[in-house]
Amino acid sequence: MSTVVAVDGPSGSGKSSVSRQVARRLGLAYLDTGAMYRAATWWCLDQGVPLTDHRAVADAVRDLPLAMGLDPEGPTVVVDGRDVGVAIRTTEISSHVSAVATNLDARTELGRRQRAVIDAERDGGWSDGRGVVAEGRDITTVVAPDADVRVLLTASQDARLARRARELHGTDDAAAISATHDQVVRRDADDSTVVQFHVAADGVVTVDSSELDLEQTVDAVLRVVEQSVGRPA
Repeated sequence: MSTVVAVDGPSGSGKSSVSRQVARRLGLAYLDTGAMYRAATWWCLDQGVPLTDHRAVADAVRDLPLAMGLDPEGPTVVVDGRDVGVAIRTTEISSHVSAVATNLDARTELGRRQRAVIDAERDGGWSDGRGVVAEGRDITTVVAPDADVRVLLTASQDARLARRARELHGTDDAAAISATHDQVVRRDADDSTVVQFHVAADGVVTVDSSELDLEQTVDAVLRVVEQSVGRPA
């Protein structure tokens, strides 16, 4: 039976790490849609496309030569034959990605590609038809509202800032949190102008990871999967 698990949430909620582990545990493909927006941002900058030019960005995204590797053990992001998995995680990309994420035409194109990946994994693809865990901002509401399992993974702002600071700086002291604040709070504020990912839509289960570690959060999401589709973790 094919299973599609959709996971949305704000920055620092742990959705990427959790979704990868859920996919690994269930033997499903893993689609990081946030990486697609980052790859699109990298491509625009690499091609010299002004991010303030709405039409030029949308055109560049439509032409984006992107290949997403869906193995949760080692997902890859390749643009025009180049592995950009490290490049798209830089501060430069983080500071510019909302310009692409809030471009409605670019969102439409990337959403179309995301649905194509999900449909392919239902029918075969990397997972041989077992399904996919897709995570992002609008997967539960726009990209895959018909997913078998829909989860909003959230956490308090303090918890999210601390997690992102540890991820980027190796510590969650005051200086690291201050340096991380813009990436988490400002980006969420920008993205929330075009998509709602702070409050669960009807039929979406909220998992609050504020007081949970990674394994506890993975287990919580797996329980939602089991309750929704009866699939054992």
